[in-house]
Amino acid sequence: MATIRASCPDCGDVEMTTADVTVRVCTADNQGAYTFRCPECRMTVVKGAEPRTIDLLEASGVTVATWSPPAELWEPHVGAPITHDDLLDFHDQLHDEDRLVEVMTEMMNGHS
Repeated sequence: MATIRASCPDCGDVEMTTADVTVRVCTADNQGAYTFRCPECRMTVVKGAEPRTIDLLEASGVTVATWSPPAELWEPHVGAPITHDDLLDFHDQLHDEDRLVEVMTEMMNGHS
């Protein structure tokens, strides 16, 4: 098993084995990152990785996993983005039982 040297933001250069590092590559744009838990401070470290770095890590025996963005990212979005005030209003409405009954009744009767 190969020894890999990486840098922890708090501890500096650290050494670990290939089993301690994971590479993840996005299927949509081939952007990659590698992650490891620092052997000294135990913090999880995530760093972006260029294709060359990914190839070197994979050749060393590091596991490479792919991931895909959720389909919701490709759905059409209509209207303005929600605001902090919208979230607060929604929160208040969730705690207003009369309003909740009103909305549920409208939904049951097929009104929007």
